[in-house]
Parts: sequence; C-alpha cells; structure tokens
Amino acid sequence: MRNSTTPSVNAGSMADIAFLLLIFFLVTSMIPNDKGIARNLPQACPPGADCNIPIKKNNLFTIRVNEAGAIMANETRTTIVQLKEELKKFIDNNADKTCIYCKGEQFAEASDNPQKASISLSIHREAPYQSFITVQDEIAKAYFELRETYVSEVLKKDVSTITDAELKKVQEAYPFRIIEPSQQQ
Repeated sequence: MRNSTTPSVNAGSMADIAFLLLIFFLVTSMIPNDKGIARNLPQACPPGADCNIPIKKNNLFTIRVNEAGAIMANETRTTIVQLKEELKKFIDNNADKTCIYCKGEQFAEASDNPQKASISLSIHREAPYQSFITVQDEIAKAYFELRETYVSEVLKKDVSTITDAELKKVQEAYPFRIIEPSQQQ
C-alpha cells in the first residue's frame, strides 16, 4: 500500500502578504478631502455678557424650508429663483436712510440698513439636503452680488484687485448675518 499524504501549503507567509497588500492599498489610495459649506461660526458669548440682543421684526428675513423642500420667505411661498432677489431687496433696503451706498426702496417693513439685516434660516429635519444647499447658495449669491456692486461703485475697483483692508471694509458694509434656530420636528 501506498502511503497517502495530503500535500499542504505553508500558510505562514500569507499574513505577511495580506499585510503588504493592505499597506500598498493605503499608500496608493486617495482619501477625498471634502470642504463642506464655508461658514465662520460665531464666537462664544463671553462670560457675564448679555448676548441675546433683540432684533427688530423688520430687520429679520425668515426663510423656512418644509419637509417637501418648499420655501417660505417671510411667510410667503417663493421659488429658489425669486429668493435671491428678495434677499437683495431686503438687505439693501435702507429704511432708516443711514446707508449712503444702499439703493433700496426704503420700505418700513424691510431692513433698516445692511448692518442690521439678519436672515433666519429654518429647515425641517426631513427636508431634502439639496434644498438646504440650494438655499445657502442663494443667500451667498445675494451677498456676493451686493458686495460686488459695492466694490465697483463705491470703491471703484475690480473685485479681483481689492486689498485685504478693502475686503474687510466690504464685509463691514454688507455683513453676513445668518441665524439658524434649532431644527424643527
């Protein structure tokens, strides 16, 4: 009779090979670096200071997005196309007539001036994520267009040639003030 032995493979180096393959994968693969939405978060309220500053009703532009993605701007249903123009009219309104560079209609029910204008953005937690991004983009576009107009008409420069000091002046002329209350149920 023949001696039947089953051939075997030495598995001692299999762990080394798997480890080398893992290192090769980690070294050669690219990890995406998503930036997200660029926003400067507000500074924390200093201890002992009263940071609950009341905002007059006319200085607050409310935007609500429901779970279906429908947009309400100041309790009026609006489309994403109309939102930017409504925001620009609100921010640049100049109801108190203190803004010399504003071109608004000076309605009493809209913002006093760009420094006092605030936008309250409330998005339902089940709203489509794309509607959140789209609304944020429209807010940013409205401010960008107002700031761009300020640079060309007040500073009499091209946007690409302004200095850091001038950029700060533009941001002070049209400060980005957005309030995001707690999420709705």
